[in-house]
Amino acid sequence: MRTCLLTLLATCLATTCFGQGVTGRVLAADRSPIIGAYIIHLNSEHHTHSNELGNFELEGVAAGDSLRVTYLGYRTRVVPVPDDNKKLEVVLSESFFDLEAITVRPDLRSINVATDIDARLRPVNSAQDVLRRVPGLIIGQHAGGGKAEQIFLRGFDIDHGTDVAISVEGMPVNMVSHAHGQGYADLHFLIPETIEKIDYGKGPYYADHGNFATAGYVDFSLKEKLDGSLFTAEVGSFNTLRTVGLFDLLDGPTGHAYLATEYLLSDGPFVSSQHFSRLNLMGRYTADLASGSKVSVLASHFDSKWDASGQIPGRAVADGTIGRFGAIDDTEGGFTSRTNVAGQFLRVVDRNTFVKTEAYYSRYAFDLYSNFTFFLVDPVNGDQIRQSEDRALAGVNSELQHAFRTDTGEGTLKVGLGLRYDNNDEVALSRTKNRETLLERLQYGDIDETNLFAYAAADFEIGDLLINPALRVDHFVFNYVDRLQPTYDRQEQRKTAVSPKLNFLYTVNDRTQVFLKTGIGFHANDSRVVLDRSADAILPAAYGADLGGIFRPTPRLHLNAALWYLYLEQEFVYVGDAGIVEPSGESRRVGVDFGLRYQITDWLFADADLNYALARSIGEPEGANYIPLAPDLTSTGGLNVLRDRLSGGLRYRFVNDRPANEDNSIVAEGYFLLDANVNYTIRRLSLGLTAENLLGVDWNETQFATLSRLRTETEPVEEIHFTPGAPRAVRAVVRYRF
Repeated sequence: MRTCLLTLLATCLATTCFGQGVTGRVLAADRSPIIGAYIIHLNSEHHTHSNELGNFELEGVAAGDSLRVTYLGYRTRVVPVPDDNKKLEVVLSESFFDLEAITVRPDLRSINVATDIDARLRPVNSAQDVLRRVPGLIIGQHAGGGKAEQIFLRGFDIDHGTDVAISVEGMPVNMVSHAHGQGYADLHFLIPETIEKIDYGKGPYYADHGNFATAGYVDFSLKEKLDGSLFTAEVGSFNTLRTVGLFDLLDGPTGHAYLATEYLLSDGPFVSSQHFSRLNLMGRYTADLASGSKVSVLASHFDSKWDASGQIPGRAVADGTIGRFGAIDDTEGGFTSRTNVAGQFLRVVDRNTFVKTEAYYSRYAFDLYSNFTFFLVDPVNGDQIRQSEDRALAGVNSELQHAFRTDTGEGTLKVGLGLRYDNNDEVALSRTKNRETLLERLQYGDIDETNLFAYAAADFEIGDLLINPALRVDHFVFNYVDRLQPTYDRQEQRKTAVSPKLNFLYTVNDRTQVFLKTGIGFHANDSRVVLDRSADAILPAAYGADLGGIFRPTPRLHLNAALWYLYLEQEFVYVGDAGIVEPSGESRRVGVDFGLRYQITDWLFADADLNYALARSIGEPEGANYIPLAPDLTSTGGLNVLRDRLSGGLRYRFVNDRPANEDNSIVAEGYFLLDANVNYTIRRLSLGLTAENLLGVDWNETQFATLSRLRTETEPVEEIHFTPGAPRAVRAVVRYRF
């Protein structure tokens, strides 16, 4: 692997031979680099884009020629090329939102422009709501607001993160070998107002994303500096209160610092109050160094506690035993916290080469009480369980990027190395009563898991064709000490995954691009599964392919479409709620994604995403091969107004009925929801009103086919158990900038 990386690096460095032309940098008014700005030479229509440092280079450009520089949300500039050899600096000022500024970039992640558009048009309601910015991603909450959301994407019931890799500033959110479930991704430590950009990709095609990145990945970048301080207060239905403070501490020529705080309280719509509270604190300091280099340090702390009414059986609601917002066992709930320290060092080697290194450390605690089956196992004390863990997580990622030029065009080389280490002590699954009495320990042990990885990827531009070959290698070391055994016994297993990728993008012009993406990915199994099964079941592979394109039939209409395929090998799943291992078998998914962004007038915008997936198990008889809870048809969209001081929108969410078990004899009902918001700005003051579930629909946010028994029943019943979705609710928002 090392020889291949060095050979590829040497080849690309040898081809570095930039000819005569112009070099430059595109900046915003606050001197921050603009990534992906479109620069076109008006004389020849030859074009390029600014890189992560804001730098660009164009050949065949002479003094006196003109360049047009455009970027979404900024005023287009036409600048003359100077008659000296100095680097050209282009500063863009923010302007009225205009989709005509969008151009199709020759970039594997060019489809991300959809989230750039949405970020400027749609307010974010909560930390989990930011995930809905990813087209086709649906979420559901089923434990009082404190538990990580259930995620659905591309025909997957991802549970809490088994098949989508989520990260913040290079720091992983997914927890391996988690007490509740593999890949558990609790994003609640993220304050929405601090988000700068959302980067996402669907499928296993991206070398810089490894474990869990099968259906896709989502990466959040946070603001390095503020454009001013902000205080927000929100008051809403169900005794909901949220306050946010962003405080600009330092805004100098060489350094920036700010502090962000969030506090949230809510009782929820339930008969038994959820007594939910969440506290977030975050601070960040960024120092600008010579030649564009910079160093950044981030620290944050989050804790949350809540009570929950849990998932309730449909039969108890139907016969009037409880209402839709009642509970069979209202002693559910929990506590969780996470403290993070992360640093980033961007070292600019020259105008074509830089190295980005990210390091992080987290302390994480989790304590969850649930009761899914009520009195099925223990008819006297009930079936409450406790899941808990105490984790330390540390890692480092380092990536070199080098731009080069060959006789056929431009290119970029990326080479990365990294390490992640999880030390997860006292991982427990226990039977409890009333959150107080320990009845029985079902699982109890210590987990150590290490992931070493390396990858290389190159973009080769041959005229209008971009070819992106890539290779990723991951090596895992799994360790587990079972504390329930009478003698000490540390078990260990090792496994390596090799994941090649090959992608093609053909840019017809600045309005049309077609692509073919192919690749192999994986998600690691829980350490307890690894050490219980043969080595072949440790890192089941996922094979994927996407065929699609990005189209702009008119200047203000942006379309994207993809036909995709994903196959998963045999895997074994650790069921954290029961402490058992279940084989899930092979599976195949095919589907279609379609997205639309349209600027109807200067101030009226429309968007829609439609996603279809056919998910089936392989090797099972027809009619018994459904994948439980896999969504087949989902859609989101709406209308947004952005006019002077007034902004607002009307949005919908649709999820189709889907099978809740393998033979589709139990169905999870779909829903259609309509939300609205309006905001008005008066100088530094902004007033807003948000209404959710405008139609007052009775809907189920999460649903499961579960075998349970109530106290009054002699025989168990398998049926839909659900967490009710919130009824009609309103929230008033006041924001003040200073």
